[in-house]
This record gives sequence, structure tokens and C-alpha cells, in this order.
Amino acid sequence: MGGTNEKEACTPEPVNPACFNSKCSLPYSLEIEHIRQSMEDFIHFLGVINRQLNSEGMPRIETFLMAASFSSIVGEFIASRIPKYCPTLVKNRYHNGHPDLIPKGMFSDDAVQYTNEGIEVKASRYTSGWQGHNPEPVWLMVFHFDSNTPGDASPRPFCFKGVYSAKLDKNDWSFSGRSGTSRRTITASVTREGVKKMKENWIYKVSC
Repeated sequence: MGGTNEKEACTPEPVNPACFNSKCSLPYSLEIEHIRQSMEDFIHFLGVINRQLNSEGMPRIETFLMAASFSSIVGEFIASRIPKYCPTLVKNRYHNGHPDLIPKGMFSDDAVQYTNEGIEVKASRYTSGWQGHNPEPVWLMVFHFDSNTPGDASPRPFCFKGVYSAKLDKNDWSFSGRSGTSRRTITASVTREGVKKMKENWIYKVSC
């Protein structure tokens, strides 16, 4: 049997409404429905982009962007869409402000450089090893997905595999730092216990 061809891979797999966890804990009046709608918006967005690229004889976007760049697009898109459906959250308007989503009206002009209030949104192809820039107490929400990367030989469509979230403490992070001569980006990684905390509060899993 043949596998997925390039044209078929342009249409992402749909979000499965049956795979959401109705018992998960969410902050700031955020609801599962808000997350589901945001995920479906990304599925629609990516399908439109990739089908148009394919019609022009161009490669799908995830096959030529660096893996980290595409992950950033997924996370940024979701973070921009959740406030469309959740009236209690807004996108942090401060350039590179932390976290991505903050409570509406809590800060002047809905902009703050740094606060522990809100939700940091990330997307990753990996089931653990999630990273940030600093070890800090914050609600972290990770969208786990699968997609092609540059160099993959076999086409496959994008799909969301899971969504995990929890309020992490500083001790749920492992700080990497760097030496005085290193040019490596300073990072902090979610510890095994932090990942466990998030997965116990899973929001979406395709293996349900």
C-alpha cells in the first residue's frame, strides 16, 4: 500500500472533539471549547497555506522552515487565537512580554514585560524536554504536534497529538545557563516532575 502523497499531506488531520479531558483544570475562566476552537483555527490556517503552496508547485511550509521556527508559528498562532474565544484573556501587547496570555484589564494597555499572572503558550514536536528562558512560576500550556521537518522523505499531514498544562513552580524547571564565553541561548527546561504535573492535567490526547 502506498503512503500519503504530497497533495494529501497538505490537509492537516482534524482535531478530535472526543479526545479532550473534561476533568482538566484550567485557569482564568479558560475553557476546553476555547482551546479546541483555537486548534481548529490553526488546522484551517495551515491547510489553506499548504494547499495554495502546493497549487503553485511549492513545498509545504513545515518542510522548508527550520523545525524551531515552525514550532514558534504554531505556538504564536494559538496564543493569538485563544483570546478571540476566551473573553477573560488577552495577548500580552508588550514586545516579547512574559507570559503570552494575561488576564484582560489587569495591566495598563494589556501590556506587561514580566508577570507570574497568565499563561505561557508553547508548541513542540516532543513529549518532554520543553524549554523556556528562565525558571519561573507560571501556567505553562504546551501543544504537542507531529509534522514533517526539512529533509523528511515521506510526506505526512500535520496533527495535534496532545495539549498539556499546569501551574509550574521554580523547582519544576532546570536552569541551563551558559559560560562566559558561550554563545548558546540561555534556557531552562521543564523537569521530569514538571512534565508529570502537566501530563496529569492533560487537556487533549489523540490516544484517548
